[in-house]
Amino acid sequence: MTEIRTPRLLLRRWDDSDLAALADLHADPRVMRWIGDGSVLDADAAAETIERWEEEWDDEGFGVFAVELLASGELAGAVGLTVPAQLPDLGHEVAVEWRLGPQFRGQGYASEAAHATLEFALQDRGLERVVAVLRVGDTASENVARKLGMTFERETEHPELGFPLRILAIDLTEFEA
Repeated sequence: MTEIRTPRLLLRRWDDSDLAALADLHADPRVMRWIGDGSVLDADAAAETIERWEEEWDDEGFGVFAVELLASGELAGAVGLTVPAQLPDLGHEVAVEWRLGPQFRGQGYASEAAHATLEFALQDRGLERVVAVLRVGDTASENVARKLGMTFERETEHPELGFPLRILAIDLTEFEA
């Protein structure tokens, strides 16, 4: 089982006990504002999300981690690696993504977990490059990406939903683990 410990977090695979917390996260419009079409998701969709993330672990050898606070055991959110299938022109890329509950924002958890995920991508999976696909206007996520050393590469448009996206990238051979 793949687990990563940081000073404050445990990044781990998903289990059935995570469903209620992820469903709560996905039901919060503040969390979902910048994800997909911005709509909140129900518990069934949260279960499908966990299933999709776990399938990606099985198929790709990487995926999205459940992010747990070491101090309390609370599920703070999700951070990890994924293939951005919604963007055919990025289908060969691997993207880092994150989503945290509002009560866990502004404390450096997203940066801490995403940094550990990039170390995992480089050291354990041998990836040479990772991108971030962000909705234009999501300045908090762009700040996290820049803290990771990612730089702006280009803007594009979501092919189905039509909103503008920003692609940032990092060459992991230059990443400071």
